[in-house]
Amino acid sequence: MAEGTKEQPWKLTTPPGTSTYEMYEDEDGDPPALVCVVGSTTLKYHLSAVKDLHAWLVERGDWVSLGAADENKPAADGTVEAWGRSDKNPVKGWYGLRKGYRGRFAMYLPPLLEKLGLAEVTHDARNNKMRAV
Repeated sequence: MAEGTKEQPWKLTTPPGTSTYEMYEDEDGDPPALVCVVGSTTLKYHLSAVKDLHAWLVERGDWVSLGAADENKPAADGTVEAWGRSDKNPVKGWYGLRKGYRGRFAMYLPPLLEKLGLAEVTHDARNNKMRAV
């Protein structure tokens, strides 16, 4: 059974190492989604987020601050979180699909890209960054 499915999700840890969570692809969702399960909370992101974020990081060519923030808090300019909500990204807005739970893109996506071998992520207590591999 392939990793990244509902039956065998990716087991991940947030960049600071403070929380574990699982992610899997739901290609049959409407729209297709990355499902992120953190304890009893389920978040969903556009499935294209992995390839789109990797392409943006390649374009940037250097380390980018994560800047993870909840949906109701502003994201710092130039961060992964800000890009994940920007009307200039490929989905023209939020990658998060579940209203009220659309934030934290920069907390949960970077470890997946790292696991897939697409990015490096720092693992400090605060102010983490990532870059494309």
